[in-house]
Amino acid sequence: MYRTASILYQRVNAQCSLCDLNQAPRSSDSSIAEHAGINEKALLRKLDYRLLPPLTVLYLLSFLDRSNVGNARLEGMGTDLDMSGDQYLTGLTLYFIGYVLFEVPCNIVLKKTTPRAWLPTLTLVWGIVATLCGVVQSYAGFLISRLALGIAESGLFPGVVFYLSMWYKRNEQHYRVALFFSAASLAGAFGGILAWGIAHMRGVGGYNGWRWIFILEGLLTIIMSLAAYFCVHNYPATATFLTAAERKHIQARLSHDSDATRHEHFSWPAVGHAFRDPKVWLYGLAFHTLSLPLYTLSLFMPTIIATLGYTAAQAQLLTVPPYAVAFLLTLLAAVFSERTRRRAPFILAGTALAGVGYILLLSDPRPGVSYVGTILAAAGIYPAVAIVLAWPANNVSGQTKRAIANALQISIGNLGAVLGTQLYRTETKPRYFLGHGFALGYLVGNLAVVTALWGVLRRENRIKASLRASQGGGGVVVVGEFGEDEAFLGDEDPRWVFQT
Repeated sequence: MYRTASILYQRVNAQCSLCDLNQAPRSSDSSIAEHAGINEKALLRKLDYRLLPPLTVLYLLSFLDRSNVGNARLEGMGTDLDMSGDQYLTGLTLYFIGYVLFEVPCNIVLKKTTPRAWLPTLTLVWGIVATLCGVVQSYAGFLISRLALGIAESGLFPGVVFYLSMWYKRNEQHYRVALFFSAASLAGAFGGILAWGIAHMRGVGGYNGWRWIFILEGLLTIIMSLAAYFCVHNYPATATFLTAAERKHIQARLSHDSDATRHEHFSWPAVGHAFRDPKVWLYGLAFHTLSLPLYTLSLFMPTIIATLGYTAAQAQLLTVPPYAVAFLLTLLAAVFSERTRRRAPFILAGTALAGVGYILLLSDPRPGVSYVGTILAAAGIYPAVAIVLAWPANNVSGQTKRAIANALQISIGNLGAVLGTQLYRTETKPRYFLGHGFALGYLVGNLAVVTALWGVLRRENRIKASLRASQGGGGVVVVGEFGEDEAFLGDEDPRWVFQT
């Protein structure tokens, strides 16, 4: 999967030659040239192959372990636990309540500890919880397991987004975050196939097929978490897979572009600064208006397809094409967003495409047309979400503020998922007008929020350009080599240009 994505990226990268008004000045080339003998493209490939595969696998497992409940429902979980459709929705809601409440605390722990210790430990804990989901015997056990799973998984995504911002230049981060997030759509595709296969184990050990879905996928997560202790690295300054010259080169290239090389300790005033910045809340709203359609689609897609007239086994397999299309478009959108150094236009395009999908679901009851609607919905939502989640990592500085902003964005965003889990109620099937209508309304809201945020960022860039000009700073300047003792105002500094 990762090799295919890299080939795609290199081909499009070679074909694109687009201007960027926010590009960092080439004055940094003199410093980069000091590290003669370092092939920068080869070094980036080395970072990608060492950092991204383990992180992508962890998120694939995370999304698989949270969304396989939809597959388990089709295989008789509700009947075995004597659980009504609305009670099932309550379990989904509890997952996201735990997820929302613990994201910011988890990123505080990450900032105080290390990625190598924290990220695999989170994975181990949720792997154990996911496995135990397969042996619950009552509705109460189902509720407890979903809440615990949400708490355990809450720290992975915001933690990884912050982690990648400490390794890559700002414009390089988006493609990596998008590749990492594409594991969500890949998990959806694999989840349908795995659930279809595992469901054939019904009766083994006296367990129904849905129990084996949880048990086997949870055990896989536990195994991968143990491997992650050896595969996840900390930060560039201590990475053992790099030579001393490569570490120095990475420090030099980051020092011209971001705050990643500054020695910033955790501070509570920086936490407060993140909460007071209106742009941080706009990033959160941008994800909030996408998370409801994102998670309702991933959690209810098997059910939605089954109500079109397909059997449970057919519905499991028919979830694969929408996710496969979403995976490819997520990578393509990431490549072109990085090459053009634009974020908002690609988000708006993805949101509009998803809106068309929901219009089809709402307006035409024919199974074939509705199924095309699910494909378009997934094909638009996943690329848009990937870009939205990378946006604050590109634009927020310093380090503590960015760590909190990443977590706060996902906390605010997943409040949409909390609401969404209550919308696809049993009494509204088979057309699910309530759920589809809310999803479409949220997508319209996303168009408004992203357009507003785009305008705010462009306005602040114009103000900063005027300040630089008045101070004799000349044209476009992003970030210079800020000394440790030099006054640097983070993303409020006139030299910090927002990516729009």
